[in-house]
Amino acid sequence: MHNAALATLGLNWRYLAFAVDPRNLRAAIQGAKAMNFVGVNLTVPHKLLAVDMVDVLDESAKRSGAVNTIRFEGRDDHGVWRPLRDFAEPPPQTRAHGFNTDADAIPRALREDLGLEPHGAKVLLLGAGGAGRTAALKLASEGVAELWLVNRTRSKAEAVSNEIRERHPGVQVRTGYPAGPIDLLLNATSLGLKPSDPSPLDAQQFALRHAGAVYDMIYRPAETALLKQAKAAGCRAANGLGMLLYQGAKALELWTGQPAPVDIMRRALEKNVYG
Repeated sequence: MHNAALATLGLNWRYLAFAVDPRNLRAAIQGAKAMNFVGVNLTVPHKLLAVDMVDVLDESAKRSGAVNTIRFEGRDDHGVWRPLRDFAEPPPQTRAHGFNTDADAIPRALREDLGLEPHGAKVLLLGAGGAGRTAALKLASEGVAELWLVNRTRSKAEAVSNEIRERHPGVQVRTGYPAGPIDLLLNATSLGLKPSDPSPLDAQQFALRHAGAVYDMIYRPAETALLKQAKAAGCRAANGLGMLLYQGAKALELWTGQPAPVDIMRRALEKNVYG
């Protein structure tokens, strides 16, 4: 999606994928900075690790405690830090500026892909790790009415619950499964990436027919076992392609300073994911 966007914007840039061992992440970020990369994206498990490896954190990264986008910046002759795109020649001083574009992508995807307004909604969130914590905090900031957190390690769900109670006291947050109907079930675990994965939902604890909509952050495979079950239960359902699209569009805008060609990016993504 990024290369399709860069071509549309007429930029002589290229977006490439690199497999980096977590033990080498700091060196990889420093290397990208030394080679005057405009920026990088980070995926699991690098998002949490990178918080301590960038030179400065945007408020979005501070709130979520994770970095998925880095913009490299240079110091101009007036001492002002500016994106590297603004420099004709590499500046003598550069820094890594960490952002999180995942959080804002979540409510946008829910609204556009499911027609669901987070404010006032009752939500069951599966997973309290990096992606789950980001989703939980963002949904709380959007003003969900009730939020249930389920995680394999209960203490992690409790920690996120306590954080939400401190930051957003108006949200009723609990750990465990709800007893009644909800507006949204959101999967933020990695269960579903492999065909052999069990469902992230304990069907004995909660029946899908009690969920109005189901959103799975996984986008490949395009239809996970959870989404198949959700459709069979009559729920509105969507995968994580929309979230991937909107976090990518925001990252592109941070790097280029131009509006992202979202329709072009969506078509490129759909072609890649759906064939």
